[in-house]
Amino acid sequence: MAPTSTPHTPFGRVLTAMVTPFTAEGALDLDGAQRLAAHLVDAGNDGLVVNGTTGESPTTSDAEKAQLVRAVVEAVGDRAHVVAGAGTNDTRHSIELARAAEQAGAHGLLVVTPYYNKPPQEGLRRHFTAIADATELPVMLYDIPGRSGVQLETETMVRLAEHPRIVANKDAKGDLSAAGWAMARSGLAWYSGDDMLNLPLLSIGAAGFVSVVGHVVAPELRALLEAHRSGDAVKAAEIHRRLLPVYTGMFRTQGVMTTKAALALQGLPAGPLRLPLVELTEEQTEQLKRDLAAGGVQL
Repeated sequence: MAPTSTPHTPFGRVLTAMVTPFTAEGALDLDGAQRLAAHLVDAGNDGLVVNGTTGESPTTSDAEKAQLVRAVVEAVGDRAHVVAGAGTNDTRHSIELARAAEQAGAHGLLVVTPYYNKPPQEGLRRHFTAIADATELPVMLYDIPGRSGVQLETETMVRLAEHPRIVANKDAKGDLSAAGWAMARSGLAWYSGDDMLNLPLLSIGAAGFVSVVGHVVAPELRALLEAHRSGDAVKAAEIHRRLLPVYTGMFRTQGVMTTKAALALQGLPAGPLRLPLVELTEEQTEQLKRDLAAGGVQL
């Protein structure tokens, strides 16, 4: 059973989009996944997203996805929300993944806008509705036009929010004006999906974060959130500025690559990447070390 939450934070407040640890041979490392999940929750995350893009979902099988959900729920499901990525550019396949995640014990679903085939807004509405109809799990939409090639327009979000199980949006659109209008009109719980915009989105009503840098600075993200909630804008801004080198450094190149490198530097489960992703070069690793150190991360 998922931990309790308020209606405005259906998935918690500080969530990390977790990498998927692999063994040295490239197989799924379920023990490593459980150890990493426990570490992230201990560090201050009250939610984890598994099988997202940061979890290398394009290169894991459906069976591996279900196994990962089951393992992470077993490890931390009694003290954190476990949200399973189930979005693809094929509605039927997404429904299959959603049902498998529900059977594996997930507390919610993250469903990205279909990528590459660029459906119209009515296609997006029907896609998300069909997936939400397929299970009893709450759904977080994921709007990331830079990757998917299509954005969720405000009118579409307003219509989707009428569905009783579509309750939130992960915003990686990078448009604060659009976010403000969509929050106000849809009533969806809003989660920052762009770490650099964590504080700006909080300032206009976001509930929390689905973060990548939460792998290494979850306590700081929690402190940022609490400072903002308590009305201490100065402290929140100070934390934001202190984290700027981390935000920048973790996205100098592809985020999964830097995250797995950062975890390896800290001795945490990560393992290799699956092609087409590759390990950082020595030069990139040294730059990452400098960026993390500048943001106060201990390696």
